[in-house]
Amino acid sequence: MTTHDTRPGSAGGADTAGPLHGGPDDDYTPEQLAAMPREELDRLGASYDGVQILHVDPGPEPGSALERRSVRQVGTVFALAGLAAFGFVVIYIGSGWFLPEWEWTIDSGTWSSWFTPMLGVLMGLALILVGLGLVLYTRKLLPHETAVQDKHDGSHFDRVTTGATLVGGLHNSGLARRKLITRSLAFMGGGLGLMLLMPLGGLIKNPNTGNPLGTTSWAPGVRLVRNDGTPIRPGDAVPGSLETVFPEVPGGNREADAATMLIRLRPEQVAVEEPREGQDGFGYGDYVAFSKICTHAGCPVSLYEQETSRILCPCHQSQFLVTQGAKPVFGPATRALPQLPLDVDEDGYFVARSDYLEAVGPTYWNRERI
Repeated sequence: MTTHDTRPGSAGGADTAGPLHGGPDDDYTPEQLAAMPREELDRLGASYDGVQILHVDPGPEPGSALERRSVRQVGTVFALAGLAAFGFVVIYIGSGWFLPEWEWTIDSGTWSSWFTPMLGVLMGLALILVGLGLVLYTRKLLPHETAVQDKHDGSHFDRVTTGATLVGGLHNSGLARRKLITRSLAFMGGGLGLMLLMPLGGLIKNPNTGNPLGTTSWAPGVRLVRNDGTPIRPGDAVPGSLETVFPEVPGGNREADAATMLIRLRPEQVAVEEPREGQDGFGYGDYVAFSKICTHAGCPVSLYEQETSRILCPCHQSQFLVTQGAKPVFGPATRALPQLPLDVDEDGYFVARSDYLEAVGPTYWNRERI
């Protein structure tokens, strides 16, 4: 293809074969380019780039009432975006510090039910206000021009003149003299940065702090209660029975890791009982208590067969032998169900002597380390 090139630095109108390129570095040395003012570099780069400006709408007159009003509007929107972002940060880090503790509950009207929606509203509001502020700034304070440009390959000349064009754009934006907007931008940027960094705290925090996977609500002296909250005495159950119990703590019957099976063995089971090593005396009389959470995949094990002394997990058919410390005897489970040490308080009700001595639920890679 043949193109007629009449731009500065070309061969002066000669026909040249091949695609058009920007001004070659041979036309202007780096020293010449460095000596040119920014405005001249901007114009020169536009001419070499084949830019044709069709129409220009200048921005508001510097110092005019229109500019001051527009600056206040844009600055206010950016400042509100920063306030929303910092509000997100305050709620996120303040929960459990100077604000109520956040934790999931099934009740409505509590701080827990408002915590996540407030975070979502504030983050969404901050991002919407950022977009609105940028739109207002572009429409009200920047000059608008319509231009067309031919595409071509780049060179050192292009990089230098493009840099001058970008600097010129910054100069034309008026940010250097519009202090209200620059300060509101800095405020907004700080708030947005913190807002976006806050959720990373959950990734940085050590999840094993406080051993959450290795402890439950059971503790010395905590009573065993039914789902309705009534305590249990040793004489309340018949031999061969199984009852699901929970710790007598607030929300104990809602905690997934606290559900426990209280089993009263039959005399023939007591005669052949073989507790696991280190767990002699964990039972009380003919009562034993084991975690209800299967050690394979965390399903609730609740099917009890008195004749065979086996507890069955309905999910994957793991079976645990009650008379041998609930060790697995069939299925994919490889660990015994943790046993809860039992005692009776001064009122004759069952209590725990301690928490489970091992983590309940499925095996995880570092279970033995925490």
